[in-house]
Amino acid sequence: MDWTLECSGCGAQRGPEGLPTVCGACGAPWLVRYARTIPASTRAAFAKRPQVMWRYREMLPLVPGEEPVSLGEGGTPLLPVPRLGERLGFSDLWVKDEAVNPTGSFKARGLCAAVTRAVAAGVKRFTVPTAGNAGVAAAAYCARAGAVVRVYAPMSTPKPLLDQMTAYGAELVTVEGHIGDCGQLSRVYAASHDAMDLSTLREPYRIEGKKTLGLEIAEQLDWTLPAMIIYPTGGGTGLIGMWKAFLELIAAGLVQGPMPRLVSVQSAGCAPVIKAFEEGKTVCEPWPDPQTLASGLRVPGPLGGALMLRAIRESAGGAVAVTDDQLLDGARLMSGLEGIDACPEGGATVAAAHILLARGMVGRDERLILFNTGAGVLYGHDLK
Repeated sequence: MDWTLECSGCGAQRGPEGLPTVCGACGAPWLVRYARTIPASTRAAFAKRPQVMWRYREMLPLVPGEEPVSLGEGGTPLLPVPRLGERLGFSDLWVKDEAVNPTGSFKARGLCAAVTRAVAAGVKRFTVPTAGNAGVAAAAYCARAGAVVRVYAPMSTPKPLLDQMTAYGAELVTVEGHIGDCGQLSRVYAASHDAMDLSTLREPYRIEGKKTLGLEIAEQLDWTLPAMIIYPTGGGTGLIGMWKAFLELIAAGLVQGPMPRLVSVQSAGCAPVIKAFEEGKTVCEPWPDPQTLASGLRVPGPLGGALMLRAIRESAGGAVAVTDDQLLDGARLMSGLEGIDACPEGGATVAAAHILLARGMVGRDERLILFNTGAGVLYGHDLK
């Protein structure tokens, strides 16, 4: 393997052998660092390959000749949304629609990469806490790999998502509480049943899968970068992954121009990243009594909080909270004006764009990308 792992907290380094969880010295997540050189000619090679995330294999954790555990994830459309842009007051607005992934959300990318590396290391049993979509993706990719997964999900998780987990063969345990409570149970199960914990950022490869969001955006924009990206953040691997992708692309000379300004949007009922950002802190404090119908945003104590704050600040981005009414209105606008099956989290980015424009934090003519992270139909909410 021609990569190493670097602790995002204390900078410690280690090899990729075994099944790394978090840094033993400080408890922070590991980040993958590659020894590879990526020539500019690699862009032409990318263009000749199938429209899946593994087309970028030179920038991903694969050894030569290795085939990932795949369902055809990635290659999702980046759509111009002129009617939504006109309604909000933007002339160059786009939506990256992750609802068309195999498992109906962006979680397919990260879980595909994590399961691929773990199965290659000999893992046969997994466990994961979820707010919804991650459990679906873990169940699907474990089924694809012939492995077993136990999923811990809050009882408040939308029923269509729970049904999808069991359809893929997951051992589903519903919990009276939030995803933090599910995480504690998942870690206990992992320790007592020789299972690998796929929790967000407790292994280093989900970030690498999510990194392909940024790689795709760069290629879809002809190797240029947008001015701003608004991203709904719960656990935050997508935001962190894109930040890592853009840094790697810039370092390799595959794109020109500055890093896009990365903006985190959360629900007002669970906004630990926004609170920490506004207070000038470098870590997030757990959010008491998280409440929001956007299940993917109901993450009260994200392990990647420090990394999210770092990505936001280093990109000169921002953070904004929206109410449930605002995000539902945003989802209805995205769906009704552009035909995109918007989830509540996707609706949050619409609401955030409106707020950022009103605050003067983004210009009307700047290229702005919103994310629809999953299929609205899987939530069982009336978003019409």
